[in-house]
Amino acid sequence: MTHDDRLSGVLANARVVFFDFDGPMCDVFAGLPAPKVAEQLTALLSSQDPAAGAKAAETDDPIEVLRIALEADAAIGQEVERALTEAEVEAVAVAGPPTPGAVEALQAARSSGRVVVVVSNNSADCVGRFVEAHGLGEHVAGIVGRPSGQPHLMKPNPYPLITAAEQVHMDVTHCTLIGDSLTDIQAAHAAGTTVIGYANKPHKAALFADAGANAITDDMQAIAEALIMA
Repeated sequence: MTHDDRLSGVLANARVVFFDFDGPMCDVFAGLPAPKVAEQLTALLSSQDPAAGAKAAETDDPIEVLRIALEADAAIGQEVERALTEAEVEAVAVAGPPTPGAVEALQAARSSGRVVVVVSNNSADCVGRFVEAHGLGEHVAGIVGRPSGQPHLMKPNPYPLITAAEQVHMDVTHCTLIGDSLTDIQAAHAAGTTVIGYANKPHKAALFADAGANAITDDMQAIAEALIMA
């Protein structure tokens, strides 16, 4: 079975396509680097909880800083989450255009009679801003963003995928997720959906294969073409 056959085979049974946001749809922190945001969040956390701040200083992932903050203290975590959401909204405003092939994939999903829901560990606010700014709203039936104050419900927890399926009244097993991280693969397996690994960095293809992705591609345009063929 060829690379494209695997994509078409996975998508043939999918009535709903879940798009992860950061990667498959855009590069959220292309214009406002994630390490800079993580540093700002860590400084905020450190000012109120030095021990948690020290732990957060070991990562350059803003989402991980948020997890640490929320685990340390709910009230501080909420403050850090508000700051992260503001930074995400600022970031998508300067992130540049959608990922090459993403618009075509969204259009192909819709024109083939499928429903698209964006499922992200980023805030729903920033996803919505990006979708609106780039005129993608007609292709997107719903957005499931980060569960506020509940980091344990973010992917790899299947909760966002199950929630997305419920939004569009579809059995989650009739859905497929397109994601660019190991947590996407894990969340899909836990939810019972198929999953396409978008390997936007060279090392990811082997990682996704080992994790059991149903198909792997480094090209969103290939997903668009497979959606039309499937």
